[in-house]
Amino acid sequence: MEQYTGTKPVAEGHAFDIGALQRYLEANLDSFKGPLSVEQFKGGQSNPTYKLVTPNASYVMRAKPGPAAKLLPSAHAIDREFTVMRALHPTGVPVPRMFLLCEDEAIIGRAFYVMEFMQGRVLWDQSLPGLDNAGRAAIYDEMNRVMAALHNVNVKAAGLESYGKPGNYFERSIGRWSKQYVASITEPIPEMDKLMEWLPGHIPESGRDEAQVSVVHGDYRLDNLVFHPTEPRVIAILDWELSTIGHPLADFSYHCMSWHIPASLSRGIGGLDIAALGIPSEREYVRRYCERTGRTNPDAVMADWPFYMAYNLFRMAGILQGIAKRVVDGTASSAQAKVAAAGARPLAEMGWKIAQRA
Repeated sequence: MEQYTGTKPVAEGHAFDIGALQRYLEANLDSFKGPLSVEQFKGGQSNPTYKLVTPNASYVMRAKPGPAAKLLPSAHAIDREFTVMRALHPTGVPVPRMFLLCEDEAIIGRAFYVMEFMQGRVLWDQSLPGLDNAGRAAIYDEMNRVMAALHNVNVKAAGLESYGKPGNYFERSIGRWSKQYVASITEPIPEMDKLMEWLPGHIPESGRDEAQVSVVHGDYRLDNLVFHPTEPRVIAILDWELSTIGHPLADFSYHCMSWHIPASLSRGIGGLDIAALGIPSEREYVRRYCERTGRTNPDAVMADWPFYMAYNLFRMAGILQGIAKRVVDGTASSAQAKVAAAGARPLAEMGWKIAQRA
C-alpha cells in the first residue's frame, strides 16, 4: 500500500504560498516557529491534507482544494470537520487536538485548519497481513469499541445538537446523495437510477426511529483510523468531512460494507476466509456493537440489513462518482483517484442486487 502511505511533494494543483502560511501561524498559533516545510499526504481524495514540519514540532493541515477546483454544493466544508473534532476531544473519543481554523481565503488562497500530528500506524489492508489471528481480532474489536463510543456520545452535552438536522435522516441523505450523484455524472449508471427510485420507499421502521440520533462519522473505516505504534489502540479518527448528526445504524452499516466488498475492490474482505484470519463474522461484529450501544436485539438489526447495505453501497457509489468527476475536471487530490472512481459502477450494481433480495 505504498501508494497510499506517507507523504509526497505538494502537487502543483494544491500548492500555496508557504511563506504566507508560516507568517500567519507564527502570529496565530502559540509556540509555532519556523522555518516551515510542507509535504502532502498521499491518501485522501477530496480535501488535500498536508504535513507541516518545523524544527520543534509537526502539525497537520487540512484545506479546501485550490482556487481552480470546481466545488460541489455542500462539499469540502472543513469548518465542520474542525467543529466536530474540537467538540469530541473532551469526550474521550480519540481525535486530534484542534489548534486553529482560518476561513480567510486571502491568507493562502483557501480555507484551512491546523491540528495535532498523531504519530502512529494507518492500516490500509483490511485483511491485516503481517498480524497474527489474535492481532487481527484485537484490531477489529478496537474498531468496534471506538465506533460504539462515538455513537454513545451525548449530542447535546457535546454541544453538537445544531451540527445536523434532527429527524428524517435517511430521506434527507438519499436525497442529498442523489443530487450529488446527478451533479457528478460522467457516464450513466442504470443501477444508480434504480436505487434512487427504490430506496426512499423501503426505509425500515428501525431507520425511522427518531430517538436514534448520534454523531455519525460518515466514512468510518480502517484507513481513517490512526493506531498506536505498537498497541491495538486507536489514537485518532480522521477525515470527518462527511460527519453530521444522524442515525447510528447508517454509520455502522457503512463500516460493515467491508464484509461484502471484495478485496479487489476498495480493499474489502468479501470472499476471504475471515475465520481462518481471526476476523469476526459480520453477524458477530454486529452483535458486539449492539452490546456496546445498548441494543437488545441484534437479530432485528440484521433483519433490516439488506436495506442498510443497499443504501450504503448507493451512497459509496455516489462518493466515488464525485471523485470520478474531479478526475475529469483535473482536481482530484490523490494519484489513486482514477482507481477509486472506477468503483462507482460495481458498487452500484452490488447495491441493486442486494436491494432486489431485500
